[in-house]
Amino acid sequence: MSVLINDIPLGYFLICLLGGYILGSLPFGIILTQAAGQGDLRKIGSGNIGATNVLRTGNKPLALATLLLDGAKGALAVLIAYLVFNEADLAYFAGGGAFLGHLYSVFLKFKGGKGVATFLGTLLAINWPLGLICCLIWGSVMLIFRMSSLSALVASALSPLISYFILGNSGLAIFAGILCIMIFIRHAENIKRILSGTEPRIGKK
Repeated sequence: MSVLINDIPLGYFLICLLGGYILGSLPFGIILTQAAGQGDLRKIGSGNIGATNVLRTGNKPLALATLLLDGAKGALAVLIAYLVFNEADLAYFAGGGAFLGHLYSVFLKFKGGKGVATFLGTLLAINWPLGLICCLIWGSVMLIFRMSSLSALVASALSPLISYFILGNSGLAIFAGILCIMIFIRHAENIKRILSGTEPRIGKK
């Protein structure tokens, strides 16, 4: 007899979580930079595998492609779960799995990026109004302060508040809050530099 959670077999949750994790583990920043002959991204700039560090190679189209593909990982995981199972609860697990995969990639010995693009892509697929608002917040803070880390922290911090107080979705608020906590953990060093005024700004050496 199958174990059920909200009338859904436990195995379905595990399939979505694992499938999303494997998809999220694909390190597109490394794949693209190596394919473009830019070398190992982990040995460039901050060593991070995300779009901001790809931008430090000087290749803006490559950085944009990394941003879009990292976001697509989360969105695709959610959409596949919706199409296959048609259950919102499973979509959360798939998106969460993709986010974890980016942070702790099985292909990189469980190391990875900071999850911002995957976070935004996941939110866009799970609840597009929330995802769109967070993208606008991220972009606005980026334009004003030119700090990728600060824009990520502000957008993620506001996501559970927007989910609960504006969209009235407590489940979405919990999901966004969990991802927000993980983003803050991954940005611990950035937070220290922001507070000390030494955090690098995009476009400045």
